[in-house]
Amino acid sequence: MKVWLNGKIINAARALDADNRGVLLGDGIFETLPIIDGTPLRWARHLARLRHGAKILSIPLPDILENLEAAICDLAAAQGVAEGSARVTLLRGPGPRGILPPRQSTPTLMVAVYVGVVGNAEPIRVIVAQSTRRNARSPLSQIKNTNYLDAILARQEADSAGCDDAVMLNTSDAVAEATGANIFCVIGGEIVTPPLSDGALPGITRARIMVPEAVVERTLGVDDLYRAEEIFLTSSLSVRPVIEIDGRAVGAKRAGPVATRLADMPRRAT
Repeated sequence: MKVWLNGKIINAARALDADNRGVLLGDGIFETLPIIDGTPLRWARHLARLRHGAKILSIPLPDILENLEAAICDLAAAQGVAEGSARVTLLRGPGPRGILPPRQSTPTLMVAVYVGVVGNAEPIRVIVAQSTRRNARSPLSQIKNTNYLDAILARQEADSAGCDDAVMLNTSDAVAEATGANIFCVIGGEIVTPPLSDGALPGITRARIMVPEAVVERTLGVDDLYRAEEIFLTSSLSVRPVIEIDGRAVGAKRAGPVATRLADMPRRAT
């Protein structure tokens, strides 16, 4: 496998040094975006979120960031990826031992591409995670940082229960999101999603859905999920209907009308 690293396409095995803070401390951010016909979709939106995350963590942005869209296309061509995904990772870079970042950072910018189907709409079964909570008060809840340990714990819990994903609550027991996706519900015919203040990541697809659809942002509890007519999870790569939560059927245990209508959104150009 090859990756694009700081301006060059190289073998992945040579990508990162052992003193990189991204490896040692999870000191970085990332974006995952779809590739269709060898071209990344919605790059401007993902770039804006990457810039926002870098600002929160005070990671300097390298000049080559401006050429990254073309770099993704070049890497996709080199790897033969016509459809799939690109992961853009920005790490603070090497540093001495310790928590405090160096005053002068040399950031690492890396891109990897993967073959896959964009717009997977297969129904899934989920649980409400009990092993961990999402900290809605942390600024990290608003960025895609490279420390995903809470999500990993929750996904492991789901896997042990024979399910595909886990819904994560915040420290006030309100619904935040899934381990790698935003969550929407249809309750009494109304499309509802948790507000960002409850720990929901400002997802790209989430924002796109809220423009044409009449979506209400409000705090949701577990009981709201149990009585929902529809539940679906959204990411840049998919809109997936939930047919079961904590062993309880959701709706008719198949994709509902809203999720069906939005299923192709990850493939739409705008």
